[in-house]
Amino acid sequence: MAPKIFLTRTLPETVMALMKERFEVVQAPRDRPLSAREIIDGAQGCDGIVAMLSDPVTADILKNCPTVRIVANYAAGTNNVDLEAARAGNVAVSNTPCVLTEATADLAFALLLAVARRIVEGHQLVHSGRWDGWGPTLMLGQEIQAKRLGIIGMGKIGCAMARRAQGFGMDIVYHNRNRVAEGVERALDCHLVSLDELLRSSDYISIHCPLTPETRNLLDAKAFTRIKHGAYLINTARGEVVDEAAMIAALDDGTLTGAGLDVFTGEPDVNPRLLELENVVVAPHVGSATYDTRTHMGEVAINNLSAFFEGRDMPNRVV
Repeated sequence: MAPKIFLTRTLPETVMALMKERFEVVQAPRDRPLSAREIIDGAQGCDGIVAMLSDPVTADILKNCPTVRIVANYAAGTNNVDLEAARAGNVAVSNTPCVLTEATADLAFALLLAVARRIVEGHQLVHSGRWDGWGPTLMLGQEIQAKRLGIIGMGKIGCAMARRAQGFGMDIVYHNRNRVAEGVERALDCHLVSLDELLRSSDYISIHCPLTPETRNLLDAKAFTRIKHGAYLINTARGEVVDEAAMIAALDDGTLTGAGLDVFTGEPDVNPRLLELENVVVAPHVGSATYDTRTHMGEVAINNLSAFFEGRDMPNRVV
């Protein structure tokens, strides 16, 4: 008898077909983020849950779903899952790492270019019918050639961001818990600096670190007092890494010239002030939103589930 899986969201068509071939799939009736109560109700009698990053898989959920033996997270991160509760309950947890590296780095660099060259503002100007022709001071932005990019979090996505920056002739520094391999530094022509130096010297700052207790509000009000005046901030990691009120104050007073954001604190709710600022480009958390990446993420999740139920080592086991 096939293992019974509760699926919280609709996945790409090819992934859905493969999942239904291998498992008995119980799908959430509506394709939207679920409440804890809805997850508990949907997962009753199921052997596993395929959860999204927006699904809070809490200790209470695991306690009230006694048949669940695995949570296969459809995400690189696992900050939505109570890992200690999973360990205590002998529930396995897996993720989909390394799959979304290139797509997320693409979006991060797209946001950097968009905010530096005021692309969204220009698009809106043309659409409004108010554009009255070329002018020498119209829509002046900033170049990125020879400017310094500071990368916070030099994992796979951070390194992919650095590769893209190399093609634009940027000077690259990074801050990370540990120094990356010397060969990687040499290939990317980058070097490790303190967070303070990165903030003080970078023209563009791009966040790629995971959300942990140590990185929550890493860029707080005090950090924004140390940022190079006129810098740009790009965040495709997690909204909670940045104190949004402090960031908005920095955008208001010119400490930041602009920001490109794919993630927000408390999303999908977005601080209305961010939507009022012309120097902020926002995206709806779509860093991994390509057909190839989202399909591959599903395949990885399915492979983790198959390995678990067949008694094999899971390729991407977290707990």
